[in-house]
Amino acid sequence: MLPENHNCDVRELSPVALAFVGDGVYEVLVRQRLVIETRLSPGKLHSRAVKFVSAAGQSQILEFLMPMLTEEEQAVVQRGKNSSKASVAKHATPQQYRASTAFESLLGWLYLQHRQERITELFELIWKEYSEQFLA
Repeated sequence: MLPENHNCDVRELSPVALAFVGDGVYEVLVRQRLVIETRLSPGKLHSRAVKFVSAAGQSQILEFLMPMLTEEEQAVVQRGKNSSKASVAKHATPQQYRASTAFESLLGWLYLQHRQERITELFELIWKEYSEQFLA
């Protein structure tokens, strides 16, 4: 985590830079929860994690979360959707890819603002809603 007195103005960072951070934050949250709550083999841990961190999974998650986001968070999401590059992941539509970038931008933005409680709150909603589906 960044020190509280860092000189980085999060508002000046590109959504893609925020998504870069958010991708790592989300990956750690998913892996941590899978290890704590399941007793899966490494191969199965990976395949279950992919369902959470794939563009398709993140797109679905973002759609679920949107009504629960503040106006400020929704603005970050919109910036993330608008910033995605033209290329997309192999197994994702352009819309899914833009949504996943937006979701990761949100997590990166929250993380860089030291808003761990909000990240935890959103992740708990995600886990409650999708763990059964994504772990099947």
